Amino acid sequence: MQQILVIGYVWPEPNSSAAGSHMMSLLRLFKRQGWQVTFASPAQRTEHMVDLAEEDIASESIALNCSSFDAFISELQPDVVMFDRFMMEEQFGWRVEKNCPNALRILDTEDLQCLRNARREAVKKQRELMPQDLHSDLAKREIAAIYRCDLSLIISSYEMTLLAETFKVPSALLHHLPFMIEPKTTSQPRLGFNERQHFISIGNFRHAPNWDAVLVLSQIWPAIRKQCPDAQLHIYGSYPPPKATALNNPKAGFLVKGWADDAFAVMAKARVCLAPLRFGAGIKGKFIDAMQMGTPSVTTDIGAEGMTNSMPWPGLIANNDDELIAAAIALYQDEAFWQKAQDACQPLLEQVYDASELGKRLIARINALQAHLSEHRSANFTGAMLRHHSMKSTQYMSQWIEEKNKPKQ
Repeated sequence: MQQILVIGYVWPEPNSSAAGSHMMSLLRLFKRQGWQVTFASPAQRTEHMVDLAEEDIASESIALNCSSFDAFISELQPDVVMFDRFMMEEQFGWRVEKNCPNALRILDTEDLQCLRNARREAVKKQRELMPQDLHSDLAKREIAAIYRCDLSLIISSYEMTLLAETFKVPSALLHHLPFMIEPKTTSQPRLGFNERQHFISIGNFRHAPNWDAVLVLSQIWPAIRKQCPDAQLHIYGSYPPPKATALNNPKAGFLVKGWADDAFAVMAKARVCLAPLRFGAGIKGKFIDAMQMGTPSVTTDIGAEGMTNSMPWPGLIANNDDELIAAAIALYQDEAFWQKAQDACQPLLEQVYDASELGKRLIARINALQAHLSEHRSANFTGAMLRHHSMKSTQYMSQWIEEKNKPKQ
């Protein structure tokens, strides 16, 4: 029986974020193989985290910059270690290699943070993204972590291309894995045009692209409301800050609802999902939820990026305020147009996000790597070089912090 250790940046909250849902899909996939799964994290446990014990998944709190992790992993001796985001690989990668050198090391990137950060800075400076924006210190850290691991899971087809063409990462180190959606969740009856009302926007408020989208919505909503006077905009998301709730304006139909107990339920009743994302990376869980509930959406090129494999978008794509306003109104008012968008949801889910097919490919890739791990690592000289140099500096910094934190005699 294989033992897999997942080192999480945070504890999984599938009802709070798409990253939490994606992580749970991976953990359940590993459990279905008959593997023993342990999830460990240095983060504080939260009230919204999933009950891992109910999933028959062991959980362990671990400490940063502490040799107690060495004792923990030496005893566990996992066959596979998966890092949740590159920061966890930076922190624990050298300890994993030291104590379990033969364990397969996987990096679950969630999305490319260097891409999201570069786009955010370009938006702040009110200019287009330039190639040099991508060559940041953050990118150097993130790409180095990809090279140091045996395999990195990349959620977006756009990011697969970016890594190959811009950063010249070998395809042998990458595996495209979008959200894995179970067929049972895509075959539910969906409400029709006349059974729905209002617009919806949803997303974790702690995620900067989501908060920026709320600010955009606050600016364009009056023009939409003028043409759709009976419509309301319902904004849902976990962890709403006071600056978000302050935007709540019932008289204008702009309602900041905050936490949704059941995201699918509120999405299923809405006629149109709005997400004017100006920056970001990866692929967006809100659109997967919308597709599953048959809710057409309006977003930007960045919002729809890497999600369709050239299939039709189930809604409209617009990239400036005037286009967003026109798209939202058209999709909300034109039943035939709306129905065409809804009809595009199911084929897209089946073609791109089939959990069964995606899961089989990932497990096959893991098995193949384990069978030829020595040869695979020999072919990745850059990764070996980075582990030799950068992990030494990370190791010594961590050990220095540990010594510094010890009580003085």
